[in-house]
Amino acid sequence: MSKPRETAVYTHGHHESVLRSHTWRTAANSAAYLVDSLKPDMRILDIGCGPGTITADFAALVPEGHVTGVDHAPDILERARAAAAERGLTNVDFAVADVHALDFPDDTFCVVHAHQVLQHVGDPVQALREMRRVTRPGGFVAVRDADYAAMTWYPASPGLDDWLDLYRRVARANGGEPDAGRRLKSWALRAGLTDITATSSTWTFATAEERAWWSGLWADRTVASAYARRATEGGHATEAELRAAAEAWREWGKREDAWFSVLHGEIMARKEG
Repeated sequence: MSKPRETAVYTHGHHESVLRSHTWRTAANSAAYLVDSLKPDMRILDIGCGPGTITADFAALVPEGHVTGVDHAPDILERARAAAAERGLTNVDFAVADVHALDFPDDTFCVVHAHQVLQHVGDPVQALREMRRVTRPGGFVAVRDADYAAMTWYPASPGLDDWLDLYRRVARANGGEPDAGRRLKSWALRAGLTDITATSSTWTFATAEERAWWSGLWADRTVASAYARRATEGGHATEAELRAAAEAWREWGKREDAWFSVLHGEIMARKEG
C-alpha cells in the first residue's frame, strides 16, 4: 500500500552510494536550462540542495547576489557548508526547510530552484505553490526531475527491467512519483503558474568510466542504501532479489557496448506580476 502523499519519505537516503551521484552534479550537467538566465546580483533559493554542489555553483555564478540552500535532512547540510567553504564562497547559506511550507516571506527570491526533488515529495503541487509564493514577480521557478519510466539502456537486461519495476514500486509506496519528469508542466499549471517553458535533457553514460561509475553506484545503492531497506521492509523484494538486481547492474556495466540514458523533464516558469 502506498503512503499518503503528505507522509512521503525520501527513498534514497544519504548512503555513500547515493552521495557518489549527488556530489557529481553541477550546474553545468544538471541545471544547464537555467544557467543562461542567471544574473550576477540574483538571490536564489536552492531547494533539496543535498551536499550542495549545485548550490555552490550557483553562488559562484551570482557573485553580487546570494544563494540559500535548504534541505529536509539536517545532517547533509554540514557537507554542503563544507563544500561551499572549500571553494571560498561567502554569498551562500544553508538551512533546514520543508518545501510544502517554506519559512520565507512572499516575493523573496529571483530564482527558486529544485533538482530531483518533486519526485520525492508528498504533494508536488503544494510544493510548487510554495516555490511560486516566495519567488519575486518577474522571477523564475526552475525545476528538473528524472522520469524513471523513460530511462532506457542497451543491451537489453531482464535484471535491469526487474530493477526498474522494483524501484518504481518502492518509490510510489514511499509516497513519491518516480515518473515526475513528464508531470512537471501539469503540476506547475495546477499550482497556478502560467508562463511556463517546458524542456527536457538527458544524462548519458556510455564510456567505460561512465558505465563503471553509474552501474557501480546503482549496484551498491540497491543492496546497501535506505532504498534497499525500504524495499525489503516494505515487502517489495527479498535480499536475494536485491542482490540479483545489483549483479545485473554490474554485468551490464562490464559490456563494452553498454549505453544508458536518463531523461529529465524541466520547467522554467516566470512569475507574473
